[in-house]
Amino acid sequence: MLLSTVASSVVGCFITRSSRVRGIPDPSFFATSTKMALEQFTFGPYKIDSREVFYSTHLSYALVNLRPVVPGHVLVCPRREVKRFVDLTTDETSDLWIAAQKVGSRLETYHKASSLTLTIQDGPQAGQTVPHVHIHIIPRKGGDFEENDEIYDALDEKEKELKQKLDLDKDRKDRSLDEMAQEAEEYRKLFL
Repeated sequence: MLLSTVASSVVGCFITRSSRVRGIPDPSFFATSTKMALEQFTFGPYKIDSREVFYSTHLSYALVNLRPVVPGHVLVCPRREVKRFVDLTTDETSDLWIAAQKVGSRLETYHKASSLTLTIQDGPQAGQTVPHVHIHIIPRKGGDFEENDEIYDALDEKEKELKQKLDLDKDRKDRSLDEMAQEAEEYRKLFL
């Protein structure tokens, strides 16, 4: 037999392997990618191309960011469109934070970061521009911002720019779908 027997375990909707066979991708990678490709994702009023999504559970999903403030800045969202954090169910709240913990851990390692910023802008006065609960996960490195709290100013600025772009419906000068899909593809490999 060409492939050796490998112990597998199911984690969320992802199958992880305890070993690899000479660079041959785990068949579950293709099953997971195909499953996500067939799923519909929305972020507030916006449809999200499934190629931007790199991790999902039955209640949450993670996607690459259109305007990241640092490399690895991603979003984790509940599948159900919920405007405010307080309106999440207990199960959704748990799943969202467990997904954020898993995604954050893998991206911190991948980007060789030393810390993470996890933040929610809950409501318009808090800077939320898309009416759908989402956790920003931002891998951090020493010196990435002159003053540590400048990350919040940068987030606020990116959110304002995005809101202005979306409100005015101008041609976007954001990252391309291909660029975001390529990043999501790399991140999907972290969950094999």
